[in-house]
Amino acid sequence: MRNFSEWLSGFRDSIADYGYYIDFEKVHRNVDNIKVELNILNSLIGSKNIETDFENLMRKYPEVLKCIPLLLAVRASEIYCQDENGGHLFQFDFGKYPPNSHAHYERYKYFMRETGLFDLLENHIINNLVDYATGVETGLDSNGRKNRGGHLMEDLVESFIKKAGFVKDKTYFKEMYIHQITEKWGLDLSAISNQGKMEKRFDFVVKTPNMIYGIETNFYGSGGSKLNETARSYKTLALETDTIEGFTFVWFTDGKGWTSARNNLEETFDVMEHIYNIKDLENGVITEVFK
Repeated sequence: MRNFSEWLSGFRDSIADYGYYIDFEKVHRNVDNIKVELNILNSLIGSKNIETDFENLMRKYPEVLKCIPLLLAVRASEIYCQDENGGHLFQFDFGKYPPNSHAHYERYKYFMRETGLFDLLENHIINNLVDYATGVETGLDSNGRKNRGGHLMEDLVESFIKKAGFVKDKTYFKEMYIHQITEKWGLDLSAISNQGKMEKRFDFVVKTPNMIYGIETNFYGSGGSKLNETARSYKTLALETDTIEGFTFVWFTDGKGWTSARNNLEETFDVMEHIYNIKDLENGVITEVFK
């Protein structure tokens, strides 16, 4: 019998690699896509008559508008603003160039003024929009850490699956749904699909001559209510899969975030035979379990 406290004490603070923090290739690629337009807008820096100069740019180079959302750290091309003066919700579409009309040019100048972008440019708060956009892109890309972090544990587990000799799309499969498992091997998984009403997807499925293994992976560097929910749902899943002949549920998890949810994790640990951490992976648990 394994000791839960001893097992939990081996959990890690982080599995972040060097590419986790910022994807600079993506940052530079996104800025390069609008570098010409940003350099055109650079002509507005320090302008003494910025509204007129901006309107002239819109008339001559309407494509500069597509840069505007990024200057506000917004990904979408459409921006909505509740106008306190008029009490209306205005939509500004920076993916479409405004028609050649005084009203539309006034709207976009109003937007630039009210959001503070004119102030940013005319008062030399910044010196170069390409550099500024690179900084904004870097900040926006930091939001992608959650997605990158979610894949780190998957990638780590997959590396151990490969080291154990399993071959992708032959003896192991990524992101496989219950109905795909049933169609491929004729295994009845209705016990975990609510009689076919729920479509569960496993991060990995490993097939050996004697068993099909459904695998979930995650890493939690910080706590939160989601951990308790995950532990409870995987406990239920483990109990349900125990009734299915020829199928085994395996969970690889780690991260110091579990310290705050240790009670729920321990409940799952007590009823689930195949729950492992990174240390278990390093100690060769895959070759011991997947037979």
